[in-house]
Amino acid sequence: MASADLRPELNCSICKDIYTDPVTLRCGHSFCRVCIDGVLDTEGGYGEYSCPECRATFQKWPPLQKNIALCNVVEKVQSTHPHQEEITGICCSYCVGSSVPAVTSCIHCEASLCDNHLRVHSKGPEHVLTDPTTSLETRKCSVHKKILEYYCTEDAACICVSCSLAGEHRGHRVKMLDDASKKKKKKLRNGLQKLITKRNKTEETVQSLEERRRKAQEKAAGEAERVTALCTNIRRQVDDLEKKVLSDISRWEEEVSMSLSDVIQKLEIKNDELSRKMRHIEELCNMMDPLTVLLDPDTGNLCDPEEDGDEDTGGHDGVVQATGLHDGSDETTVEYDGGDEDTGGHDGGDRSAELTSLISCTLSAMIRDINVFFYVQDPADILLDVNTAANNLLISDDLKTATWTEITQNRAETAERFLYYQVMSGRRFTSGRHYWDVEIRGSVLWMVGMCYPSIDRRRNSHIGDNNKSWGLYGGLGYNNQHLVRHDSKVIPLPHQISSDRVRIYLDYEAGQLSFYELCDPIRHLHTFTAAFSEPLHAVLWVYKGSIGISGGAAVRNDM
Repeated sequence: MASADLRPELNCSICKDIYTDPVTLRCGHSFCRVCIDGVLDTEGGYGEYSCPECRATFQKWPPLQKNIALCNVVEKVQSTHPHQEEITGICCSYCVGSSVPAVTSCIHCEASLCDNHLRVHSKGPEHVLTDPTTSLETRKCSVHKKILEYYCTEDAACICVSCSLAGEHRGHRVKMLDDASKKKKKKLRNGLQKLITKRNKTEETVQSLEERRRKAQEKAAGEAERVTALCTNIRRQVDDLEKKVLSDISRWEEEVSMSLSDVIQKLEIKNDELSRKMRHIEELCNMMDPLTVLLDPDTGNLCDPEEDGDEDTGGHDGVVQATGLHDGSDETTVEYDGGDEDTGGHDGGDRSAELTSLISCTLSAMIRDINVFFYVQDPADILLDVNTAANNLLISDDLKTATWTEITQNRAETAERFLYYQVMSGRRFTSGRHYWDVEIRGSVLWMVGMCYPSIDRRRNSHIGDNNKSWGLYGGLGYNNQHLVRHDSKVIPLPHQISSDRVRIYLDYEAGQLSFYELCDPIRHLHTFTAAFSEPLHAVLWVYKGSIGISGGAAVRNDM
């Protein structure tokens, strides 16, 4: 029992725990060696040392004497209560010999009780029991030393009966502590519920934002992959174009060079012949003997060069005509021995123009495709208008898919409803650049495109059969051949469409409606050019199969 009472005295005032290797200063206070060493080290920079307990000062590092007696007491207490350090919480005030956890505290007695002492404790009304606490003194009035039983609502203070009857709270509205506590608990619960609601909303918002961030990351990754593939395809096309153009230029240069080399060779031979004749004439002119000059056999032709076709640059023996040398054109024609030899002037001009046109067309197509597939904003849905759907078409609940059916749907026959197989979108386009994708699912015959709202819907007016619609055709019914059609004029496509997805691109102001096959790489199929005079609607036609609109987007108009 005595050792248990000594435990508070065996705690170091620095670490608040039982002494470990206790040492004593000259002032008589003891501390753990490690604790006091740390304090003295901290104070060493200020030139003097002090005791943490009594603040006694020392000019030099004070000698630390081991407190042997205190060490023995500590060892004895620890050996008597080896598990004392493991006991936490509030202990019974009456179990002096050992530390027994308390189960309750008596405010009147200002003591904590274990189960055994609670059984023999007084049951009088003045003995108010509460949860175990070490702050029993706070449960009594600091003025009257009586138990706090009431709550002053005006001063928001807990008071005793004397405070209410004769003290500073006399005449104030008071409540019993339990009632006041219940009311406050009710408010706290309401506040807690509000906080829980706010926290749940916050968590939902966080989850929603996390989901948005995840989708944004996925979309960014997808867009990055798409852009990388597109740029790779563009670079490949540019490289292929560069190789082809350079090859054509090299071939053109080689052909022109060979042709000109042949003419140059012939002209050099002719030049040598002319030089020989000139030297012969000079020799004759320098002769003194008139008989030799007059009797020379070659002088007949030399004396009248205008009559000699070989020496006339416009004659038949050797004619060189250069056209376009003075007017800046690219044409150069050489005629020799009565014949025309094309040195590549016309061919060079035609080939040069052909190369320029090829480069221009290819780059224009690439730029158009970049605009279609790269510079896009957020998707804008295109929904089918059931009011326009033919009665042999099923329209999905999300208004995205049209499916052919043998069962008549018995919709009202109105002027806006197509008679057979067709449906158009509710959305119309009057400006801007847009694109959307369609997916063909096992259809025998299908048509996709755009039409004016004024298209005749009560006759079998298919897409492209009139001047109010433009369409792309395909399916098994065409022997897997694909074609485009407008105003009953058919243009077969040079190759088959292997993919089941097609992209439609509209540039309203430019008057362009283009079709693309969504394969790898994306392939341009055809572009209609027209001066659009009405709003345009997307339109589908399907027989024994289905067609779905899988998405759409508005293309940025700042490009």
